[in-house]
Amino acid sequence: MSPNRLWRRQLNHYPSGPKRYSYLAITVLCTVVLYYELYVQGAVATTIIGTFGVSFGEFVAIAVIGNLLGAFASLAAGLADRWGRANLVVAGLLITALLVLFGLPAASSFGMYGCLFVLLCAVEGVVLVATPALIRDFSPQLGRASAMGYWTLGPVLGSILVTTVSSGTAASHPDWQFQFRVCGMIGLAAAVIALLGLRELEPGLRDQLMVSVRDKGLIEARARQIDPVRALRGHWRQMLRLDVLASAGAISVYLIFYYIAVGFFVVYFVTVFGYSEARANALAKWFWISIAITLPLSGAISDRLRVRKPLMVAGGVLSAGAVAVFAGLATRPDTSYHHLAVVLVVLGVGTGLAYCTWMAGFTETVERHNPAATATGLALWGWINRLVVTAALAGFGLMLPAVSTLADQGHEVSRLATAYRSQLATLDHLDPATRAALAGGASDPRTRDDAVTQLLASGAAADEPAARARIRQLAEHPIPPEDQQFLRVHGPVVAEAERRNPEQWQRWWLVCLAGQLVFIPLTLVMSGRWSPKRARQDEARHRAEVVREMAELAVPVAVQEKK
Repeated sequence: MSPNRLWRRQLNHYPSGPKRYSYLAITVLCTVVLYYELYVQGAVATTIIGTFGVSFGEFVAIAVIGNLLGAFASLAAGLADRWGRANLVVAGLLITALLVLFGLPAASSFGMYGCLFVLLCAVEGVVLVATPALIRDFSPQLGRASAMGYWTLGPVLGSILVTTVSSGTAASHPDWQFQFRVCGMIGLAAAVIALLGLRELEPGLRDQLMVSVRDKGLIEARARQIDPVRALRGHWRQMLRLDVLASAGAISVYLIFYYIAVGFFVVYFVTVFGYSEARANALAKWFWISIAITLPLSGAISDRLRVRKPLMVAGGVLSAGAVAVFAGLATRPDTSYHHLAVVLVVLGVGTGLAYCTWMAGFTETVERHNPAATATGLALWGWINRLVVTAALAGFGLMLPAVSTLADQGHEVSRLATAYRSQLATLDHLDPATRAALAGGASDPRTRDDAVTQLLASGAAADEPAARARIRQLAEHPIPPEDQQFLRVHGPVVAEAERRNPEQWQRWWLVCLAGQLVFIPLTLVMSGRWSPKRARQDEARHRAEVVREMAELAVPVAVQEKK
């Protein structure tokens, strides 16, 4: 294969079924790997924080900066209409794979790590706009939701891949760099597959509206008459419309819950319900798997019914109701695992139903203004989405200070409390003066006698021998001064954070609920029918128009491919 062919990837004819499906499959694979690379640090976040000695707030800050830069990088992806989507995907995959494989694991300081991660986010911002543009190009409207159902699997499968690889290798490879190297090697493999196999339509073909694969002959005949430069004239102005901007904002605020779940679900279940990390991950999988199953199913149903809006609204109502219930459970720590799992399944089904059909509906809304400006519309969506995520992460840090406290000092306070459980239990039953004397190493008989009396009076010891044994154990195994100081300074703060943590999470989930409720009415401005019957009538009129136009162009009328 010549280097020239590797760079010039444009197809002069609309591909047949097997080839078209292979291009769609490669695009989905690239999307999964890109999200895997973006999410992999979440699996080893606590280890990275400990390695570099930074706070939880500082760690979140690099995600905020990365998303902000990624937002403006997404705008640059509008150039994909001129440079080509496939080349951006291949180059982006190669760059991100090298960053994850060689750059981030070799970072010698948190500053270096942060700079490389921000660069990773910027490249991702470009590529994750180019991939849905490719999905749109190779999926006519009558199969668009099915194709988008598989593309939207990208973040979900990326999350599952992170969890699966990390849980299977963490015990044998505790160093956080190992997870990045595995991810980077998978990224390089995906880049090679994309380099060799990914293609795209030439501008004349992709700049048209294709309703059905039966339009293939007409699309190819028209392509010779299309001027790509003229087709893109004024493309940014054409996308600055209410239906494009409002719907992009709607899905962005709708997905705030999802993005926080990706980064902090484990933290939530550990700090609020007292689960282990393994149990928290197991519970979160109910959410991911239910989304993964629903996405392709909802796409197939939407294409079958020929409508998007009713399914968007149904998904939005279902998930909003589940978020409301989920928020209510935040202050009920006795909620059972299975109760939470049921709520997460309902929430996942609603999310999958709304997101898949929205992606199909959004690309069709963009096509209503200018099919040639698909990447421009998707670039605006990527920009708005990243800005909303940036604001959400910043707001998360401000509204949940207890999470930062628990993440920064909670683990060490818990470790010390466990290590000195018996000594602390004894000291808790003494008055301040006696406690200070014994903790400081005083062992005069009078102090010990006072301590024994206090233990007996409080009921902490059954008899005097038991009380004296506890005092002797405290004297023989005292708490080191530095640990006493740490517990004295941070213990009350952590205790207060633990008390306030559930209420803060509940307020945050209610913010996410507001975003879900905003989504529902804003779907009304998008393109598409509400009635399947009316949608099928539109399809029949389109077929008649295609036959008429093909006759005018003297193109043989034939069914090129069954849907």
